[in-house]
Amino acid sequence: MDPALPLPLTRDLVLVGGGHAHALVLRMWGMTPLPGARVTLISPDPVTAYTGMLPGMVAGHYRREEIMIDLVRLARFAGARLVLGRATGIDRAARRIAVAGQSELAYDIASIDIGITTGLPDLPGFAAHGLAVKPMADFAKRWERFVAEAPAAPRVAVLGAGVGGTELALAVAQRLGRAGRAPQVSLIDPSPAPLRGIGGRARAALLARCAAAGIRPVLGAAPVALDAEGVTLAGGARISADLVLSAVSGRPPAWLAATGLDLDAGFIRIGPSLQSSDPAIFAAGDIAQLSADPRPRAGVFAVRQAPVLRHNLAG
Repeated sequence: MDPALPLPLTRDLVLVGGGHAHALVLRMWGMTPLPGARVTLISPDPVTAYTGMLPGMVAGHYRREEIMIDLVRLARFAGARLVLGRATGIDRAARRIAVAGQSELAYDIASIDIGITTGLPDLPGFAAHGLAVKPMADFAKRWERFVAEAPAAPRVAVLGAGVGGTELALAVAQRLGRAGRAPQVSLIDPSPAPLRGIGGRARAALLARCAAAGIRPVLGAAPVALDAEGVTLAGGARISADLVLSAVSGRPPAWLAATGLDLDAGFIRIGPSLQSSDPAIFAAGDIAQLSADPRPRAGVFAVRQAPVLRHNLAG
């Protein structure tokens, strides 16, 4: 290199989490890299599940490995460093990100796409006897194990009668039925009205499909405890279950509260540029809340955010 030519200014871009938006940003970055940018991806797992294919995997249309995005290969394609670990905090003043069991990572610009969990840590017995749909990589592995080991008439309870929970219940019934089992699937929700937020015709069609599949709606009673035999509801009623799945509205990790970022019920507030209250930190996917125009927490919106995020991170 000609010594008279100035070296490009190196900036550290750190992507926290391997969600859909970040996966697509890495793909686009690999095709059009930005000179002088050093990219790091932090992810607790080397793969991440694609949300849109998860119900198909549950129903048996896809194998587990077919729905997984290989973050190792993607990072290599983008020329990015992959740090396998879970982010646990951000020091915005020092611009450093804490990673469990590892050294802190410096950043100039950071983006957060860590997803959410549908776990219910406050529900007694859930940690020992429940299975959250998100994070999806762990769910996919444990679901396949249940299918292989399930009894002849497996009993499955799904917590959450929204669109996601209803779709999950239908997929469970189809998979176990195709496997020659006689499943008993219950769909539990504290609200007396399932499938809130969708039109009446769509709701009626989905409920008819549930009835045809033999799915039992259990509405108007909240679960208060789980054990090895099933679910106890408020009022004392019992729902027997060999497996209890949670598809309730997800929750963000608690460590975000200590970042000082503006949050909305724990989710990171972002503007149209996907920037948070700190201009050096962006957010996308389920963890982000678009303040001016809130959207459902669905993978399709994370996919749509990716080109905007790529453009603004390079800006």
